[in-house]
Amino acid sequence: MADEFNIDRLAIVGGGKINGSFLEAGLIDEISILIGAGADGRTDQPSLFDSRPKNSNPIALQLKDVESYEDGAVWLRYLVK
Repeated sequence: MADEFNIDRLAIVGGGKINGSFLEAGLIDEISILIGAGADGRTDQPSLFDSRPKNSNPIALQLKDVESYEDGAVWLRYLVK
């Protein structure tokens, strides 16, 4: 992206399919996840990373930072290895 469009930083704020596609293509170097203080286990809801092939291996992450908030939310930041 930097070479083609002169973009240094880009946030992908999509659904599981676009996120999974970018991850599978090796185009994500950092993952930022904000977890709210609630639980939702409904079926047929997208996950953070959908659409990766079933035979794909998990992608290793390295924890970069953790921040917690008074309302119980937690912000996790990972580097993609």
